Amino acid sequence: MVCLGNICRSPLADGLLLRKIKERNLNAHVDSAGTANYHIGKAPDSRMIKTAAKFGTPIEFLRARQFTAQDFQNFDHILVMDQSNYSDVIALAQTEADQKKVNFFLDYLYPNQNSEVPDPYYGTLKDFEAVYQLVDEATDALIQKLFHEQ
Repeated sequence: MVCLGNICRSPLADGLLLRKIKERNLNAHVDSAGTANYHIGKAPDSRMIKTAAKFGTPIEFLRARQFTAQDFQNFDHILVMDQSNYSDVIALAQTEADQKKVNFFLDYLYPNQNSEVPDPYYGTLKDFEAVYQLVDEATDALIQKLFHEQ
């Protein structure tokens, strides 16, 4: 899961997916990162922590890190939150196989539309909750597709 600073959207997607994988007893390695180095080592934004907790998803234990070219070796799927993240991640790809791993996160919910998860950082708590609902739906769709759940 990749967004700009790794403190709002990507840690939320990371935490939701981790929770759902654990609840379903599935086997997967999940992580998140940012394309920028603004918040390395920091916890998610306090507003996102509060929003996620309100809906039963702990994310306060996550720490921001920057996406690196090594992530192409470590992960089968690299899911970006917006077009800017996509461009930044693709720029680090060294092979066509690396490029094929990169997709828009919301493509699991809205296939082939390259829809973006809105960044709530400069918004209100209502914006954070709207992003939570969107990411919640998208993680369900992702699990359904990748793990062939009905």
